[in-house]
Amino acid sequence: MLVRLNPERRLVSLPSEIDRFFSNWGFDQGNSDSVWSPSVDVVESEKNYEVVAEVPGLKKDDIRISIEDGYLTLSGERKKEEESKDKNYHRIERSYGKFERSFRLPKEVDTESIKAQYKNGVLKVEIPKTEKVLPKEITIS
Repeated sequence: MLVRLNPERRLVSLPSEIDRFFSNWGFDQGNSDSVWSPSVDVVESEKNYEVVAEVPGLKKDDIRISIEDGYLTLSGERKKEEESKDKNYHRIERSYGKFERSFRLPKEVDTESIKAQYKNGVLKVEIPKTEKVLPKEITIS
């Protein structure tokens, strides 16, 4: 079973919620590197696990997939589009900046055969399962 790891998870506090509210209205111009978190589905079938992440607006080269210490990590950055000075923005809801999502991998996966594809803003990472190691019976002579 894959378990989501979010090392930067914080408890919601009133000051941070107030900051977030005002930053959405354009009052926080100095903080241009906002952090966002793409939606991810983790699906298990008989032969593999599949991690499906929504990362619209990114190019394939903007996404990095790594495996380290039993964790699969998806990371990348969505760069902010150039805002036009002659436009009066009333609302900006799209998030920009860096993201990182990590998932603990089960022991019985083949990390050498992981495949990834990116199409229409959706990243799919296929993680094949290995055969479970059966306990070995030793005959006493």
